[in-house]
Parts: sequence; structure tokens; C-alpha cells
Amino acid sequence: MGHVEILDAKTKDKLCFLDKVEPNATIGEIKSMFHKSHPQWYPARQSIRLDPTRYNASVLSLSLSQVFLTEYAGPLLIYLMFYFRVPFIYAPKYDFTTSKHWVVHLACMCHSFHYVKRLLETLFVHRFSHGTMPLRNIFKNCTYYWGFAAWMAYYINHPLYTPPIYGEQQIRLALIVFLFCQIGNFSIHIALRNLRPPGSKTRKIPYPTKNPFTWIFLLVSCPNYTYELGSWLGFTLMTQCLPVAAFTLVGFIQMTVWAKGKHRSYLKEFRDYPTLRSPILPFIL
Repeated sequence: MGHVEILDAKTKDKLCFLDKVEPNATIGEIKSMFHKSHPQWYPARQSIRLDPTRYNASVLSLSLSQVFLTEYAGPLLIYLMFYFRVPFIYAPKYDFTTSKHWVVHLACMCHSFHYVKRLLETLFVHRFSHGTMPLRNIFKNCTYYWGFAAWMAYYINHPLYTPPIYGEQQIRLALIVFLFCQIGNFSIHIALRNLRPPGSKTRKIPYPTKNPFTWIFLLVSCPNYTYELGSWLGFTLMTQCLPVAAFTLVGFIQMTVWAKGKHRSYLKEFRDYPTLRSPILPFIL
């Protein structure tokens, strides 16, 4: 069962929230359900489409918490399947064997920590300004997160995997970078959460708090993305694995797009917004 949120295409106001909608429900059935709650709108007079920017109504959607839980649980479980070398991934003789390299076990712990953290933040920290996401997006996002998780995990946990060229020093440095940025990312999420009271969609300018990890707000509009990038750079350095580097690069490009959009939104909405800040990288981007 899912739910459908009916929005006015022009004002974006919520007109109706239909709960317990069957996944295979037709547009006609949805129109009838909407008519029951709004008798003045006969089904023949309704125009329900998936794109609210082009038509007169609605979006078939899931709650953002459901979306993110699905997106983040997938990579966690997929990576662990490769780590434990379940059958049919590698040659049969490697089924349920473990790597002799300690960096492989460390990488699994870091990857699992990252996604467990994301799951817990989705449940207990994040307050979403937009309550839902179009249903079609979940397939695109899951393909991205799950696909990259499988690609990375396959090579990192491969029986022929070789550790980083500079050995223990490189791994330890990478671990420090990873943990530092994970703590920083969490600190920013807490600071952003505290800006928005429960149930409110009020937007405020985020400023540094007493937590030193938030002081980057002096220079960056979206430090959560800055720390996220740093975490994956650390993981790339730790594993010295091309698929991880590719995931980091693609993630950086996407986060840059999001950060620039949010930065423009801040500048447009707040006349006194600090001009020294950059979207994601201080003084650069």
C-alpha cells in the first residue's frame, strides 16, 4: 500500500491526502477516491497527472523517510553480501571465506557505519521541508545507490584485492579523514535540525554554533555536502579502488548541483545572507 498526495498545480497547496492506495490503482480509481473527499470535483472534471508543473493536479509519491530508508538500507545489505562472499558472487571455493587484508574489514566497518548513520538520521534527526518524493524517483535513486554499492563491494571484497600502495600509513590517514568528516556531517545535520521546530517549514540562515564542526558555515552554505565529499574521499584513499573514486566523483557533481541550488535559494530569500560563503567548497565552488 502507498499513498497519493493531490496538489494544486498552480499554488502547490495540498488538496487531499489519499492513504492506503493500491500500487496498481488506476487514475480513474484515484479520481473516485478524491471525489469522495471533495464532492464538488466530479471525476470528469479532474485532471490528474504525474507532473505538477505541466498539469492541473498531482504527484504519486512516497514519504521522504520511506524513500531514504529504502535507498540506504539497500547499500548496507548489498555490501555485506559481498563482504561475507555469499555463493554465486565469486568462485565457489571462496564462498563464505574472509579476506586476509585488514583494510577490507575496516572498509566494511566504515561503509556500514556510514549507512547505519544515514538510516538513524532519517529516523531521528532529519526534518523534511517537503514531505514526499515522486514515486518514479525512488527507482532512479535506488539504482544509483544500490548499483554503486555492488560495484564497489565487488572489487573491495574480491579475493584478488590488493591493499593501498602506501600501506598502513595511507589507511590510517584515510580513516582519520573519514571519521572526521562523518562527525562533521552529523554535526551539520543536528545544527540544521535545530533551526526548524517540529512540524514547521520555516527557513532560517544557518550559522555556526559552539560545536567547532559547524564553524565551516562561515565559508560554506552546504557543509553537510562538504563533509560528505570528504568522507568519500577518505574512503577512496583507504580502499584505493576505482569504483569508489567514480562514486565519489559522481556524488560530488550531484552534490554541487544541489549546493548551488540551495545557495541561490538562500541569496534570493535572505537579503542579509553572508556574501563570503560558497556553495560547497570554500572560495572555490
